[in-house]
Amino acid sequence: MDLGLKGKTIFVAGASRGIGLSIAETCLAEGAKVALAARGEEALEAQRARLAAQFGEDNVWARAGDLRDSRTVDTMIDTIENELGELWGAVANVGLHPCPPGYEVDDATWDAGISQNLDSAFFLARSALRRMDPRGEGAILMISSIAGLGALGTPLTYGTSKAAMNHLTKELANIAGASGIRVNAIAPGNIIFPGGDWQERMDGPRAEAWARWIKREVPMQRYGKPEEIGAAAAYLLSDKASFVTGAILPVDGGQTR
Repeated sequence: MDLGLKGKTIFVAGASRGIGLSIAETCLAEGAKVALAARGEEALEAQRARLAAQFGEDNVWARAGDLRDSRTVDTMIDTIENELGELWGAVANVGLHPCPPGYEVDDATWDAGISQNLDSAFFLARSALRRMDPRGEGAILMISSIAGLGALGTPLTYGTSKAAMNHLTKELANIAGASGIRVNAIAPGNIIFPGGDWQERMDGPRAEAWARWIKREVPMQRYGKPEEIGAAAAYLLSDKASFVTGAILPVDGGQTR
């Protein structure tokens, strides 16, 4: 299916690996121009070079930076629009921050976790909306988690910030809808990729126990793949989803029920 993304500029945060990278690849395969951002400059440049070789130098842009800083986000989007084209889509996909289990979370860890997961998403959405609103078109996508849909025993900063991200999605969809801009979120389940948390569990000493847990808790009895999130993201960013806004889409093999 042609999603109609050809030539459209999409900004993907956290795009050097895993879910973000797969979203970028899927959008590029649909003909979009994609701007990649992440904090790790070396890994990001390696992916930029690989994708540029496959999809063309003119279609891939990358810049390393800390997306928890609103000025960094604003500068990136200004540069993207100057160098790649008017922004059509923006994907807030900044990863989690380490947090201990239980309620003994120190102030600095709490602030860092909320900043990493929630503040970065708001800064990206706000900056994108400032460009999209006068044009009356565009799509914003938050990468949330099923941990934001229920109390699953995840660290407090993670589940709490993802639940807030889901609410932010709905509020922004309500605000931006009259301008023709859509705001949605994907809530991934257990997605496995090199370097990710679930890969570490599968390679760790309790791998068999985790495999049994997946078979018990996930109706499809397997892990998800980044490209399955990428496909859902490309759809929600496209005009094929033109009447979809304020949605929180679980992509979790049926685990949320």
